[in-house]
Amino acid sequence: MLRFDKSGGLLPAIVQDYQSGEVLMLAYINEESWARTISTGKAHFWSRSRNQLWLKGETSGHVQIIKEIMVDCDEDTVIFKVEQLGGAACHKGYASCFFRRLDGGDLTVIGKPVFDPAEVYKK
Repeated sequence: MLRFDKSGGLLPAIVQDYQSGEVLMLAYINEESWARTISTGKAHFWSRSRNQLWLKGETSGHVQIIKEIMVDCDEDTVIFKVEQLGGAACHKGYASCFFRRLDGGDLTVIGKPVFDPAEVYKK
């Protein structure tokens, strides 16, 4: 169904809140994470930095429950429409990973943290 033969086996997955439509994050999927997402109903991705399968919320508890999946015309990008448990998709504590806006040449924080990453991840 998806064209994993493109881009070295990794496809972009745009994650949106299923109610508001807010873009929460962008991650990548491979065939394994796609199959796990379909079988469990929870968003799974491929971590490029750790080179391993990743259940979103595995550490934080901020799991993403799949409500709908959209596939683009080239079958090489997906949108996961999710219910974001815990109120935050971003590992930095914000509801969305897109919590900064470019203003002129500067980045301005426009979001408010939902949680303290030091407390959640105990690093």
